Amino acid sequence: MLIPVTSLPRASLARVLEELGSTLLDVVCGDVERADGIGGVVIHDPLDEPELPDNALVLGVALHDLSDIARVVTRLGQRAAALVVRAPVTADEALIDAAEASGVAVLSFARGASWTHLAGMLRTLTTDNNRHDMDGHTTDRIESGDLFAVANAIAALLDAPVTIEDRNSRLLAFSSRQEDIDTSRVQTILGRQVPEHYTRILEERGVFQAIYRSDRPVFVASLPESGDRTQPPELPRAAIAVRAGDEILGAIWVVVAEPLSEDRSDVLYEASKLVAMHMVWQRADADMERRQRAELLATALESGSGSPEAIRRLGLKDEPAVVLALTVVDAANEHRLPARTATERKRLTDAFAMHLAAVHPRATAALIGDIAYGILPLLPQDRHDAEERAARIATEFLARVGSRLRPVIGVGPYAEDNAALARSRTGAERASRVLRSGTAGQPVARLDDVHIEALLLELADLVPRGDLPSGVVARVIAYDETHATNLAETLRSWLDAFGDVATAAASMFVHPNTFRYRLRRAAEVGRIDLDDPSARLSAMLQLHLMSLRSAPDGG
Repeated sequence: MLIPVTSLPRASLARVLEELGSTLLDVVCGDVERADGIGGVVIHDPLDEPELPDNALVLGVALHDLSDIARVVTRLGQRAAALVVRAPVTADEALIDAAEASGVAVLSFARGASWTHLAGMLRTLTTDNNRHDMDGHTTDRIESGDLFAVANAIAALLDAPVTIEDRNSRLLAFSSRQEDIDTSRVQTILGRQVPEHYTRILEERGVFQAIYRSDRPVFVASLPESGDRTQPPELPRAAIAVRAGDEILGAIWVVVAEPLSEDRSDVLYEASKLVAMHMVWQRADADMERRQRAELLATALESGSGSPEAIRRLGLKDEPAVVLALTVVDAANEHRLPARTATERKRLTDAFAMHLAAVHPRATAALIGDIAYGILPLLPQDRHDAEERAARIATEFLARVGSRLRPVIGVGPYAEDNAALARSRTGAERASRVLRSGTAGQPVARLDDVHIEALLLELADLVPRGDLPSGVVARVIAYDETHATNLAETLRSWLDAFGDVATAAASMFVHPNTFRYRLRRAAEVGRIDLDDPSARLSAMLQLHLMSLRSAPDGG
């Protein structure tokens, strides 16, 4: 049985409202038919207004006052298709006039729903139906956003609301007619994730196991009463697993009052095959796009003969920018679970790319090897100020993202044009390596902040491992190992304190007289003249290089 899919222009504002309007978005005022296509999704920042693509869909995250909304609508002029603000919003005469004069529609976004989730759904829905891949060839596959159209088609055939979810109960698409459904379904759509208490009950009942074992729809009885009499009772469902061969990709959930008839079960069974194709294509397209973007970004960062074309295809301009290098500190389970680590790196990279794109519409990021590189265009400004702003943006990202891999970000030097991107990349790599070593004690750093540490790491690379320790330091360390003393630490503390015994003794929590005795003993054992500056420099370098080599990324 064929499932009809309506061909709709995915980039239109009308399409967005058709798919999300009944649950998430409402029209406050303005003409939603004016814009032929959505050029991109941008977050409004009153302190640092981003560049807008043509017909942008602007998310007014912090806009509440009607007069402020009207001023932003007027300022957006003909550049934006619509402004989205948090509900409830009732348009006054000034806002209506501003929307009519500017041509910018005003939409309200349901309370309780996540702006991040809305941005993700809008990005999916507003991708052009005839999107070209990065090589300029038209894709013949149906795009992932059409899962919404498939959900609507299934709902029409079964005369019931439908959701499509992945293996982790994350919402991928939903049909219309969701407004009068039970609380769990509404929370699922608002949060793009099935509520935890609902999934826990389903797991305890063995529902997921039953769905994944069967290739036919499974009837799921209603949940136990929640005890909240103000909420409507939970409704029963029918669910079927979505499979690609032996792999479970997710499930289709349909709100029904009773088990499906044989005919309706057949419809849902056939629909699961179509949904499986969409999900496989979606995953393949995403992986292909990641690879292509990584190749283009690598070429752009080389600043070679192929860089101008790669930069053009990435949508960048010849403008000032900063390169950021996101990498992770080795986790305890990284080598035992490489697949999980690779998945987590991809997740971090995708989140990194979205964060940078929210700051600047031409920003781009991709995973190259084990490092996610980002190019962040910045307005021409003082070099120090530009790097500081990039560091603040990186810090904000790490504060919002959670990961067991402990991500760190190195900020490269300010690049005045594309020819300087290679130097900025090298600087970002050097800074991120210092951060991984743990010597900086922070998750974000500019190269200028950690330049000495970077030089020491590079010096450690040049010294053969068998040459450390040697001479004075080797003799002191051998004595410590034999006699269970800490003369090497005493010597380093004194050198780090530039010979200030009081400071060095305090760092080791011992009395200055005790420290002086240990220092004399270290000089005797190591046979070092502490008045010789060359001998002091040699010992200090050896001790620091040994410390760097014992760090996670010490070389």
